Amino acid sequence: MTRARPFLRGLADSVSIGAGYFPVAVSFGLAAVHAGLSPLMAAFISVVVYAGASQFILISLVASAASAASVVGIVLLMNLRHVFYGPSILARLERRHRRLPLFVLAAGLTDEVFATSVSRLAQQPPAEREGWYAGLQLGAYMAWVGGTVAGAWFGRDWIGHSAVLSQTLGFVLPALFFALLLEIGRIVPFYVLAGAAAATLAGLLIWPAYAAIMAGMLVGAALGGRGGRSD
Repeated sequence: MTRARPFLRGLADSVSIGAGYFPVAVSFGLAAVHAGLSPLMAAFISVVVYAGASQFILISLVASAASAASVVGIVLLMNLRHVFYGPSILARLERRHRRLPLFVLAAGLTDEVFATSVSRLAQQPPAEREGWYAGLQLGAYMAWVGGTVAGAWFGRDWIGHSAVLSQTLGFVLPALFFALLLEIGRIVPFYVLAGAAAATLAGLLIWPAYAAIMAGMLVGAALGGRGGRSD
């Protein structure tokens, strides 16, 4: 029972993430079915890909008959930021207390899980961090997959015919990222956030959204690394 407590605590802490994930996942399930995918395929994408906003881009590319190489390439580029997330989280999980394989620890690492972990993982006792983190990941993952299933199988009719609710669901994703920004803003210098935002906005003027996001990430990483060396 001792080992289960940090896991259950992480599961409880995932409720706030899941509350944001579920309606976005419902809208993804609807969008996938409306794009011509079967409910089973919509659920399969969330189970296997589990990439949030990238899944919306994925189905739009599939619906527009984009080549397999471009679909894979764009989705990989959009999720390249996880290369930076992973080492940051792993550094907070002491090796002597790790029992789970690395691919399990990496599988559920999303933007919101990362932001919550960065701000709260240090508050957990070292021996309980992995269990807490596993619970946090699993709760968020279950909310996303469950929302996709609800949207694809049960919500198509009554949500699809409600313009107000459709617009509300469309606003959930930006609101979720804004909440993420507020969470990170407490521990990241303002100039890093401002620089990343400016680079992203400038990139949107000349590049597709995924390329602009990549530019913002690189600028933010460069500014953050520079600040770390100056300390």
